[in-house]
Amino acid sequence: MKIINLAKRPRRLRVNTLMRRIFQEFEISINKLALPIFVEENLNVYKEIDSMPGVMRIPEKKLAYEIERIANAGINIVLLFGISHHNDPIGSDTWDENGLLSRIIRICKNTVPEIMLISDICFCQYTTHGHCGVIYDNYVDNDQTLVNMCKQSVVAAAAGADFVAPSASMDGQVCNIRRALDLSGFNQTAIISYSTKFASSLYGPFRDAAKININGDRNTYQINPINRREAIRESLIDVTEGADVLMVKPAGFYLDILRDIREKTEIPLAAYQVSGEYSMIKFAAKSGVIDEYKIILESLAAIKRAGADIIFSYFTLDLAEKKII
Repeated sequence: MKIINLAKRPRRLRVNTLMRRIFQEFEISINKLALPIFVEENLNVYKEIDSMPGVMRIPEKKLAYEIERIANAGINIVLLFGISHHNDPIGSDTWDENGLLSRIIRICKNTVPEIMLISDICFCQYTTHGHCGVIYDNYVDNDQTLVNMCKQSVVAAAAGADFVAPSASMDGQVCNIRRALDLSGFNQTAIISYSTKFASSLYGPFRDAAKININGDRNTYQINPINRREAIRESLIDVTEGADVLMVKPAGFYLDILRDIREKTEIPLAAYQVSGEYSMIKFAAKSGVIDEYKIILESLAAIKRAGADIIFSYFTLDLAEKKII
């Protein structure tokens, strides 16, 4: 058999480990990964989350130890989720300057002042109904929820949060929070907006972790997973409202949306590898059908390649402590 002339041989750049490393187009860096953590008040011992193997609810009394451990592993960015035992219909504990949200921010900043803290701005862990805002006539009231989000954001900034991250998916949340922060003297506090947040089926393990028992669904305020144009529009609206960073959530099932938004704006873009994505990998690895760490890195590379500057992932601490990245 005659071999045709092969002047173009891409395999030349893959012939050995060093060659492949030299021509790898980007690195997965710990500096670009953020770690979400769950902190519960009135908890005496760590509580493993059955649907998220390896992830724990952290007792508030152990948070100083944990944040120091996280920082020592080289992690620079932490997203805080509080699990309250003082729930009510409106989530008022979130804007109490002595409430859980404020306390956990202060603990982290007093322990490791240089760590970058992101405070989730929402109400689902703090309400009796599990929705992300105020319920009025069996419907989440957008504008009253905005009033409360502004109060929560100011309290979080006063406690020391570097970023607030509104995840409640209310129209106008970015511009109203920006105005509230600026009027309160926190014009240096940045906003990471959950600007494209889908009504995904991948959030189930998170709801276990955060002890959320929701009545109904969130389809009236989160984006239809089928819709592409709507998803792009939502992020572009947040650009005009003053978001400092945009976010797509979930990440792995929405790489096309990540790429679309990356091509539409120069604003930094984050992606959230959510609880369902984490758990699928963990349980598949546990069954022996995949190589866990190879798949983790491959999944993060896909998210990065699609355009994410920052990736929120529950794998971050494990990867950092094992020095895999």
